Amino acid sequence: MAMWIQAQQLQGDALHQMQALYGQHFPIEVRHYLAQWIESQLWDSVELDNPAEETKAKRLLDNLVAELQKKAQVQGGEDGFLLKIKLGHYASQLKSTYDRCPLELVRCIKHILQSEQRLVQEATNASSGSGGQAMDTLSQRHQQINQAFEELRLATQETENELRKLQQSQEYFIIQYQENMRIQGNLSSLPPTERTQRETTLQSKRATVEAWLAREASTLQKYRLDLAEQHQKTLGLLRKQQTVILDEELIQWKRRQQLAGNGGPNEGGLDVLQSWCEKLADLIWQNRQQIRRCEHLTQQLPLPGPMVELLSKLNADITDIISALVTSTFIIEKQPPQVLKTQTKFAATVRLLVGGKLNVHMNPPQVKAVIVSEQQAKALLKNESTHSESSGEILNNNCVMEYHQATGTLSAHFRNMSLKRIKRSDRRGAESVTEEKFTVLFESQFSIGGNELVFHVKTLSLPVVVIVHGSQDNNATATVLWDNAFAEPVAVFSLHSSPKTL
Repeated sequence: MAMWIQAQQLQGDALHQMQALYGQHFPIEVRHYLAQWIESQLWDSVELDNPAEETKAKRLLDNLVAELQKKAQVQGGEDGFLLKIKLGHYASQLKSTYDRCPLELVRCIKHILQSEQRLVQEATNASSGSGGQAMDTLSQRHQQINQAFEELRLATQETENELRKLQQSQEYFIIQYQENMRIQGNLSSLPPTERTQRETTLQSKRATVEAWLAREASTLQKYRLDLAEQHQKTLGLLRKQQTVILDEELIQWKRRQQLAGNGGPNEGGLDVLQSWCEKLADLIWQNRQQIRRCEHLTQQLPLPGPMVELLSKLNADITDIISALVTSTFIIEKQPPQVLKTQTKFAATVRLLVGGKLNVHMNPPQVKAVIVSEQQAKALLKNESTHSESSGEILNNNCVMEYHQATGTLSAHFRNMSLKRIKRSDRRGAESVTEEKFTVLFESQFSIGGNELVFHVKTLSLPVVVIVHGSQDNNATATVLWDNAFAEPVAVFSLHSSPKTL
């Protein structure tokens, strides 16, 4: 219950983030009234990717429902009557929601508890810093990232406002242009005698409108150029922020994941990284839509100048930015075992951090896993090869990505893969089979924006050594321990590919 007491002390954005963890999938009232019971359960002992753990998860669900019903029964008094009904309703709702998928309840509660712990820790660090002690490096870095997001939000809102003004000015310009054309038509259609009488007036009015049109056309072009310049600045900020998140924060997480394989501290959750990547995706997509609207306005009213080329460049740049984001956030959340024995079941989990925000789950993509040699992996990293030729055969190597609404994650859980056979390279000298490294390549294809952009994404697992007998285990483990400890960071990068535009 100690965690819940601290969570209730959160303020500002942290409090909003905590409240956002709850909803119909898990009401905040359940967390409040069963706080002590929830925090005393061994949620972490349940392996979410192991179907055999479903019995344990079902027992936790049944106990949770029973505790809710018990809590409902002891409520008395006028206020207690309403609470009794509400808690009873929540008990039935949770039973109905998770009875067929109890592991999802465990996933949901683990996500909530981990998020609360992170928010409380960040708030504690911040308060200790304000008390005269310097905030730790992590909190300072997070604060800088959040400040950059606020700057990007304001810049994007400003270009949205300017775009609306441009659209209104252009619509008024078109109305006046049509009025000028009507005056010319009226003048030419008048009888000769009447034309002579009204020609001076109409010509004067026409000259006034044409002069206004010329000035306004120049003003519109300046508005367009200024807006394009603002978008260029915003794209620069987006690139800078994306570099911090993808090339620093995400790569550091992957490095921690690699060192965890050597017994290092756990790499930590992906929730903060996912929230940053989703904010990036949202801002990039907003700017992309703004640039597309600018293109439409330019096509609607062509004016002399470089706008077509400028907007084409901006559109290409923003597409490159979103491409880098999508391909880099296709990651391996749970690595396959690095010592892989043939004919033995193994598991892995792949996640797309921006999948929920970009609505990829509306048409769930399929992920395929193949095993490739170290040489093939290096060629893929250098973009020297796009063909995923397999170095072996993995059974149950296809999996559809699933969207978990409670946690907002889109992931593929490979639970029953098995390496049926392996194709080794010709070994030279003293190299043994326990020194030969492979990697599992995960790849998928999906579209975003109503099939507007199609992505083919790939990511490589940490190096694995394939063995066929338990006697090879120690030597194989030594190989991967050495590799994990001394590998260059580039070895944990995701693969990038450009999207196809439909």
